Amino acid sequence: MSIKERIEYLRNELNHHNYLYYILDKPRISDIEFDRLMSELATLENRYPNFSDPLSPTKRVGGNTVSTFKSVKHSFPMLSLDNTYTNSDLNKFDQKNKKLLSKDNLKYSCELKYDGVAISVIYKNGKLFQAITRGDGVFGDDVTENIKTIKSIPLKLFGEFPELLEMRGEIFIKKKQFEAINLNRLRQKEKLTKLFNNEIQSPISQDGRIKVEKKYNSDIKKLDPFSNPRNFASGSLKLLDSSKVAKRNLTCIFYSIHAEKLPFISHIENLRASKNWGFQIPEKFILANNISEVLNFVHQTELVRNSLPFEIDGIVIKVNNLNDQKILGHTAKSPRWAISFKFKAYQAYTILEDVKFQIGRTGSITPVAYFKPVAVAGSIIKRASLHNESFINNLDLKIGDRVIIEKGGDVIPKVVAVDKSKRDLLCQSIEFISHCPSCNSKLVKPINEANHYCFNSDNCMPQKINQIEHFISRDAMNISSLGTKTIELLFNEKIINCIQDLYKLKLDDFSNLKGFGVESNSFKKAQNIIDSIEKSKLESFEKVLFGLGIRHVGKTVSKKLVNSFKTIHNLLLAKKEKLLEIDEIGEKIADSLILFFQSYKNRIMIDELISYGLKFKILETQNESNLLLNLNFVITGTFQLSRKNLKLLIEKNGGFISSSLSKNTNFLVTGENFGPKKYEKAIDLNITMISESELLKMIK
Repeated sequence: MSIKERIEYLRNELNHHNYLYYILDKPRISDIEFDRLMSELATLENRYPNFSDPLSPTKRVGGNTVSTFKSVKHSFPMLSLDNTYTNSDLNKFDQKNKKLLSKDNLKYSCELKYDGVAISVIYKNGKLFQAITRGDGVFGDDVTENIKTIKSIPLKLFGEFPELLEMRGEIFIKKKQFEAINLNRLRQKEKLTKLFNNEIQSPISQDGRIKVEKKYNSDIKKLDPFSNPRNFASGSLKLLDSSKVAKRNLTCIFYSIHAEKLPFISHIENLRASKNWGFQIPEKFILANNISEVLNFVHQTELVRNSLPFEIDGIVIKVNNLNDQKILGHTAKSPRWAISFKFKAYQAYTILEDVKFQIGRTGSITPVAYFKPVAVAGSIIKRASLHNESFINNLDLKIGDRVIIEKGGDVIPKVVAVDKSKRDLLCQSIEFISHCPSCNSKLVKPINEANHYCFNSDNCMPQKINQIEHFISRDAMNISSLGTKTIELLFNEKIINCIQDLYKLKLDDFSNLKGFGVESNSFKKAQNIIDSIEKSKLESFEKVLFGLGIRHVGKTVSKKLVNSFKTIHNLLLAKKEKLLEIDEIGEKIADSLILFFQSYKNRIMIDELISYGLKFKILETQNESNLLLNLNFVITGTFQLSRKNLKLLIEKNGGFISSSLSKNTNFLVTGENFGPKKYEKAIDLNITMISESELLKMIK
């Protein structure tokens, strides 16, 4: 056997034994023998680097470090699932699907909903090619190097598999491993604290004491226990050093298979086939013959939820037949053929110790509850939003109350009730503030709104800081090297006062800032900030518009505005009637846009940002024709073409797509199984209804 053949033999053997151990749970060799084979392979690869392979089992230890993660577009969106919490909602889901498919009964796959972080892993010719996080569903981070270190994710596949294969799954850590990691951190923290106490007890000057405290405090803080398994998994994937990810004991379960041609039309059968290719699939799943069997599986699983070796927060129910899935299709946010049944949230009792008020970037005042720390669903909860004055009054909440808190969707903590039987005379009423806690401006509660606002945006420091934080966020200008503390320093030193001042920053502006001087050796940090700001000029018009922080204008609305008006000049001149013609824009958003652009200060900001080179227009794309120019369409039902392609066809020929019918709609395109509500509304509004074939004739 030649050296090359021996190396290939060892790689194949190690991949096979890795599969037996992690996927089938049927190891055939001891850990010592596995390590011996790995050591031999590592020795040969070091001795003969010309036979190196980036997918070798030796690469699972990591070691590659990146400076940042590349943003990658998904081949098709990673949609989220609609959630349900009741039996009646599941029955409605079943009835709706049967009606759309004209079937008397449907079979469903039922799978555990693992509580981790979603991942998409792409294989070409059986070799791991790329791994992408969910991100915003359209774009995610390329975390391929980190994924290679997770032993339950195959580097190379076995058997007969599609040439191009995309597997989607969930990365998480099991409970025991998570507890062991936190226990180890606590032990390290105790040792470090002991060393710190010994050092400061010896004779030492005040300056010496400060240096010792600075030396230890940061390291001790870094050893705080991780809050919960989900955040641990998510944070691990964002580590820039893959060798650190390799030590995190992560695992991955795959639940979704995508290829041009799959072996079966049954989702369950394809899932089982993928196990033979080398993938770890859910430990517990069933094919339910009807919705009654679905409900039984859901409730039986909830009873044993706490005894499972990993965290789950519900059950995912999918129409099992792939042809049915295609017919049902999806909305803009979620597939129609799948739904998540969420288990009842974990609850706990604690004491409300204080309420403080925060100021958002739009001046919105949010009361925040501070509790006696309590563990809920793997996290230590110390605070939660109380939303607004009405929320506090409706709960009749008082400081000192014993309250019930839960994590909504097992993520966001919230107060759900007050145990008034434990209330005593020492409990204090919560007085909602009348003036801004920062600038002391009188607060205003607009008509028909629940929140109070500080409208002194020019002089209210928290608002100004939050506006810049929003502007530099990943979904906007993506200036990731600029952190909150640095923004505060720049404001405090009067180096910046508004968004456009970011583009005036020079290296010299950082030289006297704390943490940026010669002693801190952080000139590189300052240069990274300058470089990130310069790079942000390449961001698209829709991201710039979103970054401006116009009230009620989110990412989706920004994109629709940009696609409709093309330039900031057109948007500035737009009348309210024109704005209301755009899909998803109502009175509230239209009024907010007009008010924002009427502001002289905002117009000056836009002019300055244009002068610094930010993009405030998009390049006109050439339509295939103008046959549908300025015509508004709504589509409903199922079609021969996919809904995505149908929308694209309309837009390429000059038309516009809306999600709902209005007096501005010209045509309702109806497919099979379309809803009666849209039909009735189209009749009321005298809107012309056409079929798919009639639409196609219009553009021929």
